[in-house]
Amino acid sequence: MNKGTLKTAVVYYSFDGNCALVAEAIKSRINADVFAIKTADEKKRTGLGKYIWGGRQVFQHAKPDLKPLSVNIDAYDLIILGAPVWAGSPAPAMVSFLSRTPFDGKKTAVFCCHGGGKGKALEKFKALLAGNTIAGEIDFNNPARGNTEALRKKIDAWAASLEVLLL
Repeated sequence: MNKGTLKTAVVYYSFDGNCALVAEAIKSRINADVFAIKTADEKKRTGLGKYIWGGRQVFQHAKPDLKPLSVNIDAYDLIILGAPVWAGSPAPAMVSFLSRTPFDGKKTAVFCCHGGGKGKALEKFKALLAGNTIAGEIDFNNPARGNTEALRKKIDAWAASLEVLLL
Protein backbone atom coordinates (compact mmCIF):
# COMPACT_ATOMS: atom_id res chain seq x y z
CA MET A 1 0.00 0.00 0.00
CA ASN A 2 1.12 3.64 -0.07
CA LYS A 3 3.20 3.15 -3.19
CA GLY A 4 3.05 6.87 -3.89
CA THR A 5 -0.67 6.90 -4.55
CA LEU A 6 -2.43 6.47 -1.23
CA LYS A 7 -1.64 8.73 1.71
CA THR A 8 -2.74 6.98 4.89
CA ALA A 9 -3.30 8.12 8.47
CA VAL A 10 -3.86 5.95 11.52
CA VAL A 11 -5.81 7.80 14.20
CA TYR A 12 -6.25 5.89 17.43
CA TYR A 13 -7.08 6.12 21.10
CA SER A 14 -5.32 3.79 23.51
CA PHE A 15 -5.97 3.50 27.22
CA ASP A 16 -3.75 0.55 28.16
CA GLY A 17 -1.39 0.56 25.18
CA ASN A 18 -3.02 -2.15 23.08
CA CYS A 19 -4.28 0.13 20.32
CA ALA A 20 -0.97 2.02 20.34
CA LEU A 21 0.84 -1.27 19.71
CA VAL A 22 -1.45 -2.11 16.78
CA ALA A 23 -1.26 1.42 15.34
CA GLU A 24 2.54 1.36 15.36
CA ALA A 25 2.55 -2.08 13.72
CA ILE A 26 0.20 -0.82 11.00
CA LYS A 27 2.44 2.23 10.55
CA SER A 28 5.49 0.08 9.97
CA ARG A 29 3.59 -2.18 7.54
CA ILE A 30 2.06 0.51 5.32
CA ASN A 31 4.12 3.64 6.02
CA ALA A 32 1.23 5.61 7.48
CA ASP A 33 1.23 8.77 9.56
CA VAL A 34 0.07 8.01 13.10
CA PHE A 35 -1.91 10.30 15.41
CA ALA A 36 -2.81 9.47 19.01
CA ILE A 37 -6.01 10.87 20.49
CA LYS A 38 -5.41 12.05 24.06
CA THR A 39 -8.09 13.05 26.54
CA ALA A 40 -7.76 16.24 28.55
CA ASP A 41 -8.26 14.13 31.69
CA GLU A 42 -5.22 11.87 31.78
CA LYS A 43 -5.90 10.37 35.19
CA LYS A 44 -4.98 6.70 34.99
CA ARG A 45 -7.72 4.51 36.40
CA THR A 46 -6.92 0.95 37.44
CA GLY A 47 -8.61 -2.18 38.72
CA LEU A 48 -12.37 -2.37 39.09
CA GLY A 49 -12.61 1.43 39.17
CA LYS A 50 -11.36 1.56 35.57
CA TYR A 51 -14.24 -0.62 34.37
CA ILE A 52 -16.88 1.25 36.36
CA TRP A 53 -15.58 4.62 35.13
CA GLY A 54 -15.34 3.46 31.50
CA GLY A 55 -18.72 1.72 31.49
CA ARG A 56 -20.39 4.79 32.98
CA GLN A 57 -18.87 6.94 30.21
CA VAL A 58 -20.27 4.62 27.55
CA PHE A 59 -23.75 4.36 29.06
CA GLN A 60 -23.94 8.12 29.63
CA HIS A 61 -22.82 8.73 26.01
CA ALA A 62 -19.95 10.86 27.31
CA LYS A 63 -17.80 12.75 24.84
CA PRO A 64 -14.71 13.63 26.85
CA ASP A 65 -12.67 16.72 26.16
CA LEU A 66 -9.66 15.99 23.99
CA LYS A 67 -6.25 17.53 23.70
CA PRO A 68 -5.72 19.27 20.35
CA LEU A 69 -4.77 16.89 17.58
CA SER A 70 -3.16 18.32 14.48
CA VAL A 71 -4.38 16.00 11.77
CA ASN A 72 -5.81 17.33 8.51
CA ILE A 73 -8.21 14.55 7.50
CA ASP A 74 -8.54 16.04 4.02
CA ALA A 75 -4.83 15.44 3.37
CA TYR A 76 -5.32 11.65 3.51
CA ASP A 77 -6.83 9.15 1.12
CA LEU A 78 -7.32 6.41 3.71
CA ILE A 79 -8.06 6.95 7.40
CA ILE A 80 -7.57 3.96 9.70
CA LEU A 81 -9.25 4.44 13.06
CA GLY A 82 -8.60 2.36 16.16
CA ALA A 83 -10.04 2.25 19.65
CA PRO A 84 -10.41 -0.07 22.60
CA VAL A 85 -13.76 -1.69 23.27
CA TRP A 86 -15.54 -0.36 26.33
CA ALA A 87 -18.86 -1.97 27.24
CA GLY A 88 -19.31 -3.27 23.69
CA SER A 89 -18.64 0.14 22.10
CA PRO A 90 -15.65 2.11 20.81
CA ALA A 91 -14.11 4.08 23.69
CA PRO A 92 -15.78 7.46 24.28
CA ALA A 93 -12.59 9.33 23.33
CA MET A 94 -12.92 7.99 19.76
CA VAL A 95 -16.62 8.87 19.69
CA SER A 96 -15.69 12.37 20.84
CA PHE A 97 -13.03 12.66 18.11
CA LEU A 98 -15.44 11.53 15.40
CA SER A 99 -18.17 13.90 16.60
CA ARG A 100 -15.73 16.85 16.51
CA THR A 101 -13.81 16.03 13.35
CA PRO A 102 -16.01 16.30 10.31
CA PHE A 103 -15.10 14.13 7.39
CA ASP A 104 -17.27 12.60 4.75
CA GLY A 105 -16.66 10.61 1.60
CA LYS A 106 -13.36 9.15 2.84
CA LYS A 107 -12.04 5.63 2.56
CA THR A 108 -11.81 4.39 6.12
CA ALA A 109 -10.93 1.22 7.97
CA VAL A 110 -11.48 0.43 11.64
CA PHE A 111 -9.88 -1.74 14.26
CA CYS A 112 -10.65 -2.37 17.88
CA CYS A 113 -8.78 -3.99 20.74
CA HIS A 114 -10.52 -5.87 23.52
CA GLY A 115 -9.85 -8.18 26.39
CA GLY A 116 -12.40 -10.84 25.68
CA GLY A 117 -15.15 -9.68 23.38
CA LYS A 118 -15.73 -7.00 20.81
CA GLY A 119 -19.49 -6.98 21.27
CA LYS A 120 -21.04 -4.67 18.72
CA ALA A 121 -18.09 -2.27 18.79
CA LEU A 122 -17.23 -2.60 15.09
CA GLU A 123 -20.86 -2.10 14.04
CA LYS A 124 -21.12 0.98 16.27
CA PHE A 125 -17.79 2.24 14.97
CA LYS A 126 -18.99 1.94 11.37
CA ALA A 127 -22.28 3.67 12.21
CA LEU A 128 -20.27 6.67 13.42
CA LEU A 129 -18.66 6.79 9.96
CA ALA A 130 -21.83 7.08 7.89
CA GLY A 131 -21.07 8.79 4.58
CA ASN A 132 -17.63 7.18 4.31
CA THR A 133 -16.50 4.00 2.59
CA ILE A 134 -15.51 1.30 5.07
CA ALA A 135 -12.68 -0.58 3.36
CA GLY A 136 -11.98 -2.99 6.20
CA GLU A 137 -12.44 -3.90 9.82
CA ILE A 138 -10.63 -6.11 12.30
CA ASP A 139 -10.44 -6.79 16.01
CA PHE A 140 -7.54 -7.79 18.23
CA ASN A 141 -7.90 -9.70 21.48
CA ASN A 142 -5.28 -8.50 24.00
CA PRO A 143 -2.60 -7.75 21.39
CA ALA A 144 -0.02 -6.63 23.97
CA ARG A 145 -0.29 -9.95 25.79
CA GLY A 146 -0.27 -12.27 22.83
CA ASN A 147 2.13 -13.78 20.36
CA THR A 148 3.89 -10.90 18.60
CA GLU A 149 4.59 -12.99 15.49
CA ALA A 150 0.91 -13.95 15.20
CA LEU A 151 -0.06 -10.29 15.69
CA ARG A 152 2.36 -9.18 12.97
CA LYS A 153 0.96 -11.80 10.57
CA LYS A 154 -2.63 -10.75 11.33
CA ILE A 155 -1.82 -7.07 10.74
CA ASP A 156 0.12 -7.88 7.54
CA ALA A 157 -2.81 -9.91 6.19
CA TRP A 158 -5.29 -7.15 7.03
CA ALA A 159 -3.10 -4.47 5.45
CA ALA A 160 -2.77 -6.62 2.33
CA SER A 161 -6.57 -6.98 2.16
CA LEU A 162 -6.91 -3.19 2.36
CA GLU A 163 -4.38 -2.83 -0.42
CA VAL A 164 -6.39 -5.15 -2.70
CA LEU A 165 -9.61 -3.25 -2.01
CA LEU A 166 -8.12 0.20 -2.49
CA LEU A 167 -5.82 -0.12 -5.48
